[in-house]
Amino acid sequence: MSLARAIATVGGFTLLSRIVGFVRDIVLSAVLGSGAVADAFFVAFKLPNFFRRLFAEGAFSAAFVPLFARELTGGGREEAMAFARQAQAALLLVLVPFTALLILAMPWVMALLAPGMRDDAPTFAMAVEFGRIAFPYLLFISLTSLYGGVLNGIDRFAHVAATPVLLNLTLIAAVLGLTPLLPNAGYAASIGVAIAGVLQWIWLLVACGREEVGMALVRPRWTPRVARLVKLATPVAIGGGVQQISVVLDVVWASLLPVGTISALYYADRIAQLPLGVVGIAIGTALLPLLARELRAGNTQSAMTNQNRALEFGLLFSLPAAVALWLLADPIIRVLFERGRFLPEDTLRTASALAAFAVGLPAFVLVKALAPGFFAREDTRTPLYIALAAITANVLLNVYFLFATSLELVGIALASSLSGWLNAALLATVLRRRDQWVPDGRLISRGLRIAGASAGMGVSLWLGLEWLAKPLSRPDIEGGVALAGICLIGAAAYALAGAALGVIRLSELRYVMRRQPNLKSADPGEQP
Repeated sequence: MSLARAIATVGGFTLLSRIVGFVRDIVLSAVLGSGAVADAFFVAFKLPNFFRRLFAEGAFSAAFVPLFARELTGGGREEAMAFARQAQAALLLVLVPFTALLILAMPWVMALLAPGMRDDAPTFAMAVEFGRIAFPYLLFISLTSLYGGVLNGIDRFAHVAATPVLLNLTLIAAVLGLTPLLPNAGYAASIGVAIAGVLQWIWLLVACGREEVGMALVRPRWTPRVARLVKLATPVAIGGGVQQISVVLDVVWASLLPVGTISALYYADRIAQLPLGVVGIAIGTALLPLLARELRAGNTQSAMTNQNRALEFGLLFSLPAAVALWLLADPIIRVLFERGRFLPEDTLRTASALAAFAVGLPAFVLVKALAPGFFAREDTRTPLYIALAAITANVLLNVYFLFATSLELVGIALASSLSGWLNAALLATVLRRRDQWVPDGRLISRGLRIAGASAGMGVSLWLGLEWLAKPLSRPDIEGGVALAGICLIGAAAYALAGAALGVIRLSELRYVMRRQPNLKSADPGEQP
């Protein structure tokens, strides 16, 4: 499967998930609002997500996928699956006691995660209860991530990409169906998180069975392959932990600010995550196994070309998305969330955070395209050192913005964006110095043209904001129609500017979406 086709598959299903996720967040904002219950739930939800990104989607995935690709190439599917089952056993050996320990220690964990809540006993108690209910999600979503690595390794991207839809649908059903039966909507949402983890696990377990890559339980054994996995995963786990410290610190800083800051950051981040999820995560998911196979087969030039195309693809969508989110932050938040318990003042706070997150959006996407260049070469230490530099910058920026300026909420989001740019710049610099990545003429040329087309789109959006100012100020159907209209204006402007500047050509799009049979694999018959 070509890189572009793989990205399109993952991105398409991720887009579907994000659309359903918007519906989820609209429901949550209307029922939870942006107050104490919302803050308590979002803090509790952050906890399993923190460890999910650390263990499952971070260290384990980055270390497992290249090793799985090596086993596929060198020993065939049976050897690769034997390794995957050993990895599953090792993962369960760690996660089962860890999950139980964290549930028991939840009061102390919440005290560290949200120290500002300790002064509000009822809110703190809710956060502890919500955390205990939701935390088992970690165990099941970690297994889901492992199964996803197996399926992605054999170029079966659709099942994995569709999985997050279950989380969003389950949360919607839980909030709407269980809230009348429970003390508040936070309990319903927390139960929905736990149930979603189970459903996602079952979904991919069945998918693995259908693809004849069954994940039966085996007895944990310390084998050379497991030792190699641990050796590679440890630096990534440390690095991921360092990166996730910024996420935790965002919650810590926000807990010190007025009530509603945590939930405002959550809603803003959710909107900013749409292009990152659709494009960035799709690129990272599709690129890592492809690079691992090509480098294993000695196709270094092909690997470099694919990385350049991944970077180009990321810029094609992330630059205009960043411009649009920065300019349209206020009407987007107003139309999507301003109803029920979500008030106009919540809109202003959340929109300001969204604009700040938009500044870093292209950087976050570029990181997803650059990091596989290290992981595919089984180099997990360098991204660790770079992550340490980025998190140090994030902490220093947060301290400056929060204590030396009046930015408050905006400062937290802006610090994340600027540290993201530092992360991307350092990854690119190291790869370039090692001659493991050289930006080709097409990437440079297209990047400049994409920037020009994005600027043209920005002008059209600015004019549209002036023209549609009155309807865009309304959080109703009229406002929604106006928002849809200005988005269409922006998309049309970007398409026209892109066509005029030669950003993308239809012939090239047709070419990259074709299957490429020349990618080497130990078992070509298994290619889709």
